[in-house]
Amino acid sequence: MQSNRYLSLDVLRGITVTLMIIVNTPGNGATTFSPLHHAHWNGFTPTDWVFPTFMFVVGNAMSFSLVKYDLLGNGPFLRKVFKRTLLIFLLGYLMYWFPFVERNEAHEWVFSPIAHTRIFGVLQRIALGYFFASLVLHYLKEQGAIFFSIAALVSYWFILYAYGDFTIEGNAGLALDKLVLGENHMHHGEGIAFEPEGILSTLPAIVNVIAGYFAGRLIQQKGNTYETIALLSMAGAMMIFVALGWNLVFPINKKLWTSSFVLCTVGIDLLILPILIYIIEILKYRRWTYFFEVFGRNALFLYLVSELGVTLLYFFSVGGESLYRWSYASIFQPLAGDYMGSLFFAITWMLTCWMVGWVMDRKNIFVKV
Repeated sequence: MQSNRYLSLDVLRGITVTLMIIVNTPGNGATTFSPLHHAHWNGFTPTDWVFPTFMFVVGNAMSFSLVKYDLLGNGPFLRKVFKRTLLIFLLGYLMYWFPFVERNEAHEWVFSPIAHTRIFGVLQRIALGYFFASLVLHYLKEQGAIFFSIAALVSYWFILYAYGDFTIEGNAGLALDKLVLGENHMHHGEGIAFEPEGILSTLPAIVNVIAGYFAGRLIQQKGNTYETIALLSMAGAMMIFVALGWNLVFPINKKLWTSSFVLCTVGIDLLILPILIYIIEILKYRRWTYFFEVFGRNALFLYLVSELGVTLLYFFSVGGESLYRWSYASIFQPLAGDYMGSLFFAITWMLTCWMVGWVMDRKNIFVKV
């Protein structure tokens, strides 16, 4: 069992994984409540907050690990960071390729062609964000990381403004991804080849990780105190204020991961974290936290379990229909209706993944990815 000293960080991580699973696995996307959808383009929904917060909590964890890595020297530091980056990136790539087989037009099982496998994605963004944030913090130190973050956000704004526009078809990130990755290796969920976790938008996403690092360092240095709560809250309010102002010329947009989106999501994180600190660490109200601790202790692993499990539900069929669709249409929709059935499906799948985590927690199994 982990120490309760930084329980608020574990709970934030667990809340993030809980919501990631729920928003990623609706029983039926067409009948999902609007807050559980991403904004169509510009704008912001609660769902848009989830992934950048996962990046933020990666930075929280780095605030503990990088201190130990720095003491090892440059060589061991680079080996550890490269190894973890490659592992997470490879897991993300294999996750999209899984289960590695498909039926062709003759209904024969064949290997899924690697030529059509998506290269970038959620875990890949986490890997790259972790990698570059680690290098920045190690070599430029904390003051340099602040200057890097400002430069990254401003530079990204300039690049998108100077070399295209802020539309899905005309943004500079799309052009770069097509040139480097090719359309066959990109996401096609928008109706065109468009990679929401693409190469160029990785630049501002690094700042989400760095912000999480600084939040973690502040909590370690100041402790779970009213001063910490005040500093985090003021920083969060300031970032949201700047984000809303920047939004007038550089719209808050998750799919482009705009600079205003970064400040908006970091600002929300910095307002939620002190609330958790106050409830958990100062009021000592902890009876409710264990549920989220289970997800928080094996966050990346349980996210991977949830995604692979859903892939298998789509892979296997019942009566000519995927097990995923069959479950919703035959069980959840008749019991609860279109929208509530879709929500209950998502919650049920989330609880299934939680049970996996609970068994792991009871057996003290913690998978470090």
